[in-house]
Order: sequence, then structure tokens, then C-alpha cells
Amino acid sequence: MTMAIDEIASRSAAGIALAYRTGEAGPVAVTECLLDRIARASGDHIFITVTADRARAEAEKAEARYRRAAPASPLDGVPIGWKDLFDVAGAPTTAGSKVLGGGPIQTADAPCVANTAAAGAVCMGKLNMTEFAYSGVGLNPHYGTPLNPNDRKTPRSPGGSSSGSGAAVAARLLPAAIGTDTGGSVRIPAAFNGVVGYKTSTGRIDMTGVVALARSYDTVGPLAHSVEDCILLDMAMRGAVTTGVRRADPAGLSVVAPTNVVLDDADGDVLAAFERSLDALARAGVSVRREPVPVLDRVIAMNARHGTLTAAEAYVEHQAMIDGAEAELIDRRVVHRILGGKKMSAFDVLSIQRRRAEMMPALSAQLAGALLVMPTTPITAPEVAALESGDEAFHRLNLLALRNTMLGNVLGLCGIAMPNGRDRNAMPTSILFSAPHGEDDRLLGAALGVERLVVATAG
Repeated sequence: MTMAIDEIASRSAAGIALAYRTGEAGPVAVTECLLDRIARASGDHIFITVTADRARAEAEKAEARYRRAAPASPLDGVPIGWKDLFDVAGAPTTAGSKVLGGGPIQTADAPCVANTAAAGAVCMGKLNMTEFAYSGVGLNPHYGTPLNPNDRKTPRSPGGSSSGSGAAVAARLLPAAIGTDTGGSVRIPAAFNGVVGYKTSTGRIDMTGVVALARSYDTVGPLAHSVEDCILLDMAMRGAVTTGVRRADPAGLSVVAPTNVVLDDADGDVLAAFERSLDALARAGVSVRREPVPVLDRVIAMNARHGTLTAAEAYVEHQAMIDGAEAELIDRRVVHRILGGKKMSAFDVLSIQRRRAEMMPALSAQLAGALLVMPTTPITAPEVAALESGDEAFHRLNLLALRNTMLGNVLGLCGIAMPNGRDRNAMPTSILFSAPHGEDDRLLGAALGVERLVVATAG
């Protein structure tokens, strides 16, 4: 394997595709390079299933299209992986659980997987995750907890629940991977691993063939090395051949940085990175408004009083297992969280739904065209030992990791997380930009416009 191929395989998805178009490399060589890396990293618990035969076959077809100068899309021949919630033909869908691990081999791709395959992307396999996608810190007692590649001496949380997706991209095993986000499960792994993660608006990408957690909040989203890659993957998963995204001029942008909730209990290095990013945005002409955002306090109070809609819907999805003998085979921490939904009343669920319907337009009115900006997570990736020290410590750190991102799910926002620095232990920090539901193209255009400013603050 040449050094040139090794370097090309480490590029962004768009960068790899450019190498194909210029003849610098071909899909077969890049796919083989990454399959070799994945094999050598098997002890890192990042993949559950490697679909090597499918990957080689798809890479060969992509290479033939490039020889004819007829690539299927801007991502033709680019290797990607899928969180093991997605149906992929030829593999079981485990949802990170041993209960489902012995399930049937899928005979068809989920629609978003099929769309991406039609765009020529090479399916490398199924990625590890929190069991049933219900945790923000990414532990998995069944398949092992994926290694966060930012610290190879002290095991640290890879973020969850799309833990393998974030770790695979950060470790350069894949240029991009697909996860899901119900309370932060794309954005938290992006933050903890130091990559870009895009949470789509609910309904933007078809969730058919994807194991559900809470259908009111479930979304699909990519993790990658750049905003450009996220845009290309969003197009591919939707089966779109064009995009309405246009790069925004930072001088025409406005952001609201809340002074309540999102900075509470934040690590000092996270706050310092956030301030550097806000200063960089302001110097580039972005209007930065620092003000209280009352609906954020209302979400926290609502959850404290009624519980969460995620827990209620998760119990509906998994009731048979949680109330049956199979519960003994499920991560006790996941069982504990789902059982919280069993205790909720109809009054609780309907109250949450009504409060959401009131809070979403109230936030849009306050933003008045601005984006919401905050640290993606108030902490950087904690040590796995701290998470395993006891269930009380686990639940405390898990809820803290989820605190900022879950606000976006409750309030129906789309969001994109970008790395913006490192803490004292060289672990990544991250900044989150969010927009009201359905304003994904505007959000992505703004992210394109500010990405270089945020990256510059990351050093």
C-alpha cells in the first residue's frame, strides 16, 4: 500500500471524490486501504459488522464508472458506514443489542441506505452504538465501548448513541458515517470525537427501515470532516441531485448565545473555546446577541415535572422486551431509562406535547432569523472509568452530556456541531449552531460561511 493512497484515504469525503475525478486514485485502492485499517482496528470496537464483500463489489462498479467518466454522484466510490440501526441488505440489524444480534439477515436496504448506494457510495459496514440508541455517552457492554481515538492511553467516552460513527470518522477508518439523533446522538459523538455532525429536521430523511427510539424526535444525520461532506451526504440520503444550500456571508448572519441553561456546569476549557469562537464570529461581522432564552428554562422545568417524551416513546417501542425475560439481557442503564417512560401518565405525555407546540414558535419569534449558538456539550469526553464507577455517576454525566443537545430535539431544531478547540487533556471541544425546524438549507449555508472561522479558533 503506497503512502499516497494512505494519505488520500484520510481525506474528507469530498476530497476523496476529487482524487477519483482527477485520476489521483481509484475507489478500489481507497476501499482496500480502509478495509485494512478497519481490520487492524478490530480491537477498538468501532464496527459490529464489516461488509467487505459488498464494499469491494461497489468499489469496483464505481471505478468502472470513473473509467467511463460517468460517476453516479459527487460521492461515487466514497466509503461510508452506517450506525447499526439501519437495515443494510446482507447483515442483521442489532441496534447494539445482543437481543437483536441473532435476528434475521436483512434482505433490503433502508430507503436512505438505498438512495446513498444509488449515489455510488461504498457501504463498509455497520457501526457500534449504545444499545437501542438510548444514551449520550456511548457505552456498550455487549459489543464493547468504541475507543475514542483522541486518547489512546486513557479510555474516554466516544459519545452516544452514534458512538461508532463518531469514532470511525475521527480515527480515519471512514471519511464519513451515518448516525441518528434523538437527543444529541449525532452531535455528542461529533463533539467528543472532534468531527462535524449534522442533525436534520425531523422528517427530512426517511426513517423507514431504521429502528426507532422515539419517533417524535428521531432523525438521521451524517458525521464527517466538513460541512461540505454533510451537505453531500444529506443530498445522497434524500435521493436529491441538487441542493438549495448557498454559502452565507458571515457579515449577514446573526446568532443568539443564551445566557441561561447552556453554560451551567460547563468546563472552563469549553467556555474558553466558546468565547474564542464568538469573538471570531463578531470580528467577521456576525451579529452576536447574548440574552436569556426563556424557553430553555421551560424545557428543563417540563422535563423535571413530567419526564421526557423520549422515555415514554421508547417504552412503547420496546415494551415487550423491557417487561419480559429479555430485559435481563439488556444494559441495565438502558432499561432504567426506558422504565422511566413506563411511569409516565397520559397527563404527562399530553402536557409535553402541548408545551412543545407553544415553545417552538416562541423560540422562532425570539430568534427572528438568528441562529441559536451554544457549546455542543458542556463537558468534553469523560473517562470511561468515571462512567463505569457506578450508576449514579453514569446517569449524572450522561444527563450533563445530553443537556444542551436535547433542547434542540424538544424544540424541533436542526443543528450542526463543529470542533472549535481542545481542552487541557487535548480532548475536542465543539460549538453547536441550530435553526428552527425545516430551515436546514439556511443552517447549512450559514455553517459553510462560518466553518473556517470556527476551525481557526480550534488551533
